[in-house]
Amino acid sequence: MTGDLPQTAPVFRIWVDPKRRVISFHPMEGCPKLEFHSRELFFRCADQYTARQFRWQ
Repeated sequence: MTGDLPQTAPVFRIWVDPKRRVISFHPMEGCPKLEFHSRELFFRCADQYTARQFRWQ
């Protein structure tokens, strides 16, 4: 198949503020960024943060 663009796996990015217990999908100053190249790994991590009662925004 010519002309097909190679598909790249999506990258999931979140920023974590452990002091305020907040997870954001947008950059937060002074907070570490986590990148996931696997959907399954992202959801596993999301479940762990949710279980620890982190707030998502």
